This record gives sequence, C-alpha cells and structure tokens, in this order.
Amino acid sequence: MAETPRRPKARVAAAHFPVVAIGASAGGFEALEQFFGQVPALSGMAYIIIQHLDPTYRGIMPELLQRGTPLPVMQARNHLSVLPDHVYVIPPNKDLSILHGVLHLLDPVAPRGLRLPIDFFFRTLADDIQNYAVGVILSGMGSDGSLGVRAIKENGGLVLVQDPSSSKFDSMPQSAIDTGMVDVVATADQLPKRIAECLHHVGVPSPENINGETETQRSGFDNICILLRTRTGHDFSSYKKSTVYRRIERRMAIHQLGRMVDYVRYLRENVQEIDLLFKELLIGVTSFFRDPATWATLKAEVLPELFAGSPEGGVLRAWVAGCSTGEEAYTLAIIFREALEEHRRQGKFSLQIFATDLDSDAIEKARQGIYPANIVADVEEARLKRYFIEEGKGYRIGKEIREMVVFAPQNVAMDPPFTRLDILTCRNLLIYLNTELQKKLLPLFYYSLRPGGILLLGSAETVGGHDELFLPLDAKARLFRRNSAPIRALDVVFPTRYPPTHLIHAMNTTTEPAPLNVQILVDQLVQQKFAPAAVLVNASGDLIYVSGRTGKYLEPASGKVNWNIHAMAREGLRQEIAIALPKALRSNHDIVCRHVDVIGHSTVQRVNLTVHPVQEAAELGGMALLVFADVEMSEAIPDHGSGATIMGNPRARELKSALNRAQLEMKSLQEEMQISQEELKSINEELQSTNEELQSTNEELTTSKEEMQSLNEELQTVNIELQSKVDELSVTNNDMKNLLNSTDIATIFLDNTQHVRRFTSQATRLYKLIPGDVGRLLSDIVTDLVYPSLLRDVEEVLRTLVYSDKEIETIDGRWFQVKIMPYRTLDNVIDGVVLTFNDVSQAKQLEAKLRQLSGGS
Repeated sequence: MAETPRRPKARVAAAHFPVVAIGASAGGFEALEQFFGQVPALSGMAYIIIQHLDPTYRGIMPELLQRGTPLPVMQARNHLSVLPDHVYVIPPNKDLSILHGVLHLLDPVAPRGLRLPIDFFFRTLADDIQNYAVGVILSGMGSDGSLGVRAIKENGGLVLVQDPSSSKFDSMPQSAIDTGMVDVVATADQLPKRIAECLHHVGVPSPENINGETETQRSGFDNICILLRTRTGHDFSSYKKSTVYRRIERRMAIHQLGRMVDYVRYLRENVQEIDLLFKELLIGVTSFFRDPATWATLKAEVLPELFAGSPEGGVLRAWVAGCSTGEEAYTLAIIFREALEEHRRQGKFSLQIFATDLDSDAIEKARQGIYPANIVADVEEARLKRYFIEEGKGYRIGKEIREMVVFAPQNVAMDPPFTRLDILTCRNLLIYLNTELQKKLLPLFYYSLRPGGILLLGSAETVGGHDELFLPLDAKARLFRRNSAPIRALDVVFPTRYPPTHLIHAMNTTTEPAPLNVQILVDQLVQQKFAPAAVLVNASGDLIYVSGRTGKYLEPASGKVNWNIHAMAREGLRQEIAIALPKALRSNHDIVCRHVDVIGHSTVQRVNLTVHPVQEAAELGGMALLVFADVEMSEAIPDHGSGATIMGNPRARELKSALNRAQLEMKSLQEEMQISQEELKSINEELQSTNEELQSTNEELTTSKEEMQSLNEELQTVNIELQSKVDELSVTNNDMKNLLNSTDIATIFLDNTQHVRRFTSQATRLYKLIPGDVGRLLSDIVTDLVYPSLLRDVEEVLRTLVYSDKEIETIDGRWFQVKIMPYRTLDNVIDGVVLTFNDVSQAKQLEAKLRQLSGGS
C-alpha cells in the first residue's frame, strides 16, 4: 500500500463548513474574476485566496474582486475568524496559516523567489479542518500548490484545478494534475458549480458513524471490496472502514451519486472507475525529511550505535515499507550518508535500502527520482546542492543516493517480507489498517529484524500490545529496538490473503444458542467427576495438556520453572515413568505399572500408572497419555515367587514390591539392549551404504564446484564488461547533454507516432514542455510557433526520408529556422524525427533593414 501520512487530528469545532483555498499566480486575476462571477451569495463556504504578490506592492485585490461578487471581500488580518460566505485575500509579503478556524499572518522565512505560500496554506488548512478542506489551483507559473494538494487529499479533502488549456499560464495547473491527486479539472467559471455538486452529493455515513451503517451500506461496501480485489488483486477489507468510506464518499460526490448501491452499479459498468478508486485508496502523501526531529534523532543517536555494533566493511540492510514515491527512502539514504561523514565512517559501511509500495505507479516515479521545484520547502539548500541535480523545472536525485535504493512493488500484508534487517521503517501505514492486521504485521516486523534492529513508526503509531517485542528508544520519535532477550514463542503469521473481518465475525457468531447435546453433557460430567487424572506429554516428557487433579502425583520442582514430567513426578513415580514412557513410544503399545507407591508430603498413595502412546501424533515426534488410577492400600499384592499372599508385614510387602519392580526393570533393560543391538547393526549397515553414497556425492560436488568456479569467473568477466558499458553510456550521455546545451539550439526528438522522446532545455522557449511531457503527443503541447503544418511536414519527412527546412515566425515576432530530419539508429533504422529550431531573428531583422535601405535608395 501506498504510505499514508500523518494521522488526522481531532476535528475542531470551527470546521463545520467547507473552506475553499484558491491558489493563483500569473494570469490568476482573470481566472479569479471568472470563478467568483459564478459563486452565489449564500454558498455556505468561506473562500481564501493565496496569490503570489510583489512584497512591495500595496494590495488592492479585495477592491478589484469586490466589483464582481456579492460576497464581502477583505484582506486577511491576524487573528481573524473565518466565516462562511466571506472572501479573504492574503496580504503582500506575508505567509498565511489557519488554526481552529482563525487566520494567522507570518513573516516569510524563505528568500524572495523561493517562497511557496500556496503549499504552506494548503497544508495548514488540511491539518486544521481535514475533509472540510477544498483546494483550487488556477492559472500561474511554477509548481506551487502541488505539495499542498497532496496534503488536502491525504486528509480526505477535495481538489479542483483549472483546465490548463483555458488558463493563461498552465504551469501550476499542470503540476497539480501531474500529482494524480486532482478530483475535478474544469474551466474557472465551472469550478464553483462542481464544488457545490461534489459537496452536496454525499451518500455514505461519515467516518465517525461507521458502526451505525445499515445492512444495505455494509453490503455495498463488501461488493466494492470484491470488485477492487477482482480488478486489482488487492483486498481492502483489512483497511479501516472509515478510511475506505471517506474515499468512496469523494468518488460518489464527484459522480453525483447519492446511494452506495448506485455507485456499485457504476463501478460494474465502468471498470476505469475501479482503477480510479484504487488510486484514491492508495494516496501516497509523503515528503522529504518529514518530522525533522525524528530524522535528527536517527542520525545523532541511533545510527552511531548501529555502526558501533556492526563489523566494519559490512552491508547494513533497511526496508522502507509503504515508500510511496520514494521521498522517505531517499531521506534515509541521505541521513545515512551524513551520519557516516559526521562520525568519520566513510567507506567502512554501506546501506542497502529495499523500498516497497502497493502502488506500482508510485514505484515507477520513485525509480525515476525526479521531483518538482517546490521540494525546496522540505530540503535544505546545502542538501539540494549535495544530493540533487537541478533538471528542467525540478530536481533529480543524485546517483550516489539513487544507487543505495532498490524499489519494488509489494503488498506488505500478502507478500513475503525482507529479513535480516538492521532498519525497518513503516511510517503512517499501520494507522490505516484494522487492528487484526496490525497485530499480525508487528510480529512479522520482529521476525524481519536482526536482534537489536531498529523499527521506525509514524508519529501516530505504536507497537500496541507487542511491548515485549520492541523496546522504546525515543517514544516521541517513535523509534524502537528489537528486543534481543528470550521471550515467549511468537505466533508469526507469514503474509497470506486474510479473510475479510466481516466473514470472520460471521463464522464465529450465531444468531441463536445451539441446542443441548446430551452426549457432550454426559462426557463432560464423566470427565469432571469420575475419570482418573491424566497428562499428555511429548517424547521428551514436556507437559502438553493436563486433565483432572494431578497434585497427588506431580509437583513443580523448586527453582527455574520446568514443565517436564521427569522433573515434576513425585518420588516413587519418577523411575517408573522414566522406563515406561520410552518403552510405550517404542513398542506403540500400552505399558501398565501396577501398585506404584507415590510418596507425598505426609502420605503414601498407591496408583496404577498406564502409559498410552497416541498413534495420531506419531508424525509430530510422539506423544503419550499418562493415566493415574488410585488403588486402595488394603488390596492384596500377589507374590509371583511363592504363590502366597503377603498380608501382614508392611515392610515385607514394600520389599516384595520393590523386588518385583527391579525384576521387571531388569527384564525390560535386557529387551531394550537386545533391540538396541539389532538397531545398531542395522544402522551400521545403513551408515556403510550412506558413506559410499557420500563419497560419490563428494566427487560430484567437487566437479560441480570446479564448474561453478569457472562459471563464476565468466560471470565476473561479463559483469566487468557490463559495468564498463554502463560507465561508457553514462559518459556518452553526459557528453551528449553538454553538446546539445552548448549549441544553444532547441531540439526535440519524436518517435514514429509523434510522441516526445527527449528535448533540450532551449526547447522550452518555444514549447511549454516539462519533464513529465515525455511520452505525450507533440500536438498536445502549447507552442509559440505559428506553424500549423508542422505535423504534416513530420509525416512527410517520415514517408520520403527527405529533410524539411523552413523559417517560421512565432506569435511574439521571433523567427526560427525549423529543420525536420529523420532519426536514424546505428542499425540504419528510421525511428522517428529530430526537430531543431535555430533562432534567426537577428538575421531577419538585418534582412529587413537591408531591404529598407535598398528600397530607399
């Protein structure tokens, strides 16, 4: 599952109406006018505008907007309570936040040009009112707001974006759309209507009232889980119902469906909606260095202890479960690097990080390691310069950090875990799973860690009822160490498909009491009132089950607790059990020891001991049932030697009984010795045969070892060659990038279907390209060129393989020499086209001047 972030806090009293936060920048005023032109006077919502403003500019936005809306518009002030049907505008040179429905103004800490006021306010709004938050992104440049919409979606809010094709500047809307967190994309004048529709059509119970759901709602929920499992292979019935309901509620609101049964029907008729709901449930809201104090503790205190307890030159292993788009995994790698440098351990340790998530799309983004420019809000400037590479309008993770992390899709509840780990982080994932699944995952994490390994949980998570498994290192930072002391046997359930909770409940719950069973009642009475005491033991004598009162025959030994029959048997029984138990298991027949005197504290109890081997448990190593039947002391003891009956002298009776036992023991020992000799003879023959087989196997292994050594040498050679090829490819790629940049010629590479394969940074002057546009049709990208026949020329070049060369003007008066040439591979295969755009504006200007001069003369 995708990592889910901070646990929503308790909803405050002020958040009983929606608050619409509107982020805008360049070209945003026109969009704001269109937006508020469609907002009714009594919408029941508050509106807060966050816009990029010149710090030296006196704010007149409220006066300008007031002319086009019946709502009162005012500039935000410190400690101003937010009211419905009011509009608040951020003042210049301030950051705006909200706490308990009250606005607070803060002085910006970031330098001008690096401020992200939209992200900042969206985050505080999401934390303050959770699912009452509505985020709107309008026209603007940059990527401010893309992190904020993630926070709103995390807390169950609604996100809407102006259609990039209708915005004056599409960078901010497009960045928000690229996050995959947007619910609605529409023109600015349509957004108020869509907000009202989404907030009006809410047909499922609120998360606080899940226990009061109706049978129809429960049935609908089960059907949705079945559809999701059938489509995606993942079972969401182990998620907390409040989480799943909240996501379903938003999807229903978007489609204006009021009943759960209607949404189930819509899912069955539109499988694409199942995919969208699946993505909604996997919202992976994360960031670099989230909860900085936790990472500081890990670097300063925990990692140095881990270094001290590990041999130098070793490889430490870490698992980041629920990594989402990779920010946390890369954060761990950076913290590890910094800890090595601060403690002068460079080169002495390495860290291999396994990062997994349920969302394969998030894993793909994590592998690319490309992040928007607004990560500057979470990553210090020094770290940006050291561990990131500026690329386009964002940042790419550096090679040394990227190589430390291996990403893979995984379902932590169903797939096998990683083992022998030194660090395991699972932050803010458990809180979205039900209690049953949490109880199964924590022992699994214990099993995955080495003794003394570190477990890092989210700020709202604990180890629950597994305090004996993990020792707290820093309770506030949610850092725990695996307990290395001996503990009770763990019931570790390896990942499998857990049955839904409601099915488990149905299997264990009956609607009416079972009818009285006379046979069971009689069996219970006989066992409790009349049956002799008995114990079930394994072949070693360890007690497995006790039936009846056994205090007259067994007594716990003093000292360390030892639940073994040989240690607990009272005097008189111990020797009998030592002989009878192995004999019964070996012969698979009952062994009866009659008239055994058991010596208690002040009494002597005579018993008949019966050892009954349990044949059904033979494959488990053998078990036996020991039954103790009391015998009256007045019963006669037959004298097998003389045929007479000893009645009078107790001492003689005791000696005679001891003699009989000694004779039986000696006879038993003789039989055992004879059996043992036969077994030893048979074992000796088997060992000789096994020895010959082992010699043959040893020769085969020697041959295999030589073959493996040869194969290993070949693999090492191949690996060296591949590494050399990778290095050459990296150098070539760097040379190509520098060559393209040094020519200062805009270049775009297209495949045979006119999709963008690659482009240089200069191309962004003509086309509004971002790294995420790779793979999109060139015709979908906004351009400044007045070249309507470009795509036809591309098709003609692909057909004729004759290059095209034209001079084309832009909408702002610039001129470019546009060349379209076939893209040839080393195998001389045509695999697309190369478009180059050479700026010839100066030449055109000189040409125009020359024409004027020649015309004047």
